[in-house]
Amino acid sequence: YNQVEVDAVDQHKTTFTTPWGTFAYKRMPFGLINTGVTFQRAMDLAFGSLKG
Repeated sequence: YNQVEVDAVDQHKTTFTTPWGTFAYKRMPFGLINTGVTFQRAMDLAFGSLKG
């Protein structure tokens, strides 16, 4: 889990506030909509040349 990095320009889109401060994800948190699609896209990019 949390292996796919969130691009620095998009990290502000994951910002959330708690009583302890404001935070943003640096890695894709599972449970977000389209996480599976994003992960598949990353795998296709990384291993696309290996497809038979």
